[in-house]
Amino acid sequence: MNPLDGLRAAMAAVDDSYKQRGIFQGRFGFGEKPALVVIDMAYGWTDPAYAGGSARLDRAVEAIRQLLPVARAKRVPIFYTTSPFEQAQFKSAADDSAGFRKWDRRACEIDERLRPEPGELIIYKEHASAFAGTPIVGHLIAHRVDTLLITGCSTSACVRATATDAKSNYLKPIIVREAVQDRSEIAHEWTLFDIQARFADVVSVDETLAYLRG
Repeated sequence: MNPLDGLRAAMAAVDDSYKQRGIFQGRFGFGEKPALVVIDMAYGWTDPAYAGGSARLDRAVEAIRQLLPVARAKRVPIFYTTSPFEQAQFKSAADDSAGFRKWDRRACEIDERLRPEPGELIIYKEHASAFAGTPIVGHLIAHRVDTLLITGCSTSACVRATATDAKSNYLKPIIVREAVQDRSEIAHEWTLFDIQARFADVVSVDETLAYLRG
């Protein structure tokens, strides 16, 4: 059996159990004041030339590119996260002889396809969550945000951690399905299934665009 087929069968069985027990069926819903966070869509993750990079993120890039102009037109606060190059070491996939070295500046720069505009904050983080040890909460409070639209990578790590911390901070966490991605399809699909209804809503890019336009 294809591993993804096995995963889908397992998720369907778990979902049936949830429905029979009447648990994890609710939604947080959209609130009145959204913000958009773009998690770690820097070249170190989006460019396959880096050991941590993956072309799988191209799909998320395209979805985020649909969201950004609409969010900007509606004056929705937009935040980006990345990690400072001094704090991580990766082997260059493009040059096996390079060995382990610190990231160059390009690796932690936001991908040009998603370039932040003036006034959009780039937050440097040391941990998975966009909340851990960063000033993002203060900025969300300043904008009276009640809904966090979550995009970026990786679904099973930084996206999940950000969603659970958003819930812990009494926000409505909304993960945009097409706008998040992982290096592993299995990790991606399982995380979206596991987090839905318990820690975040998982919604389509079309539903999110309709919300923003409305």
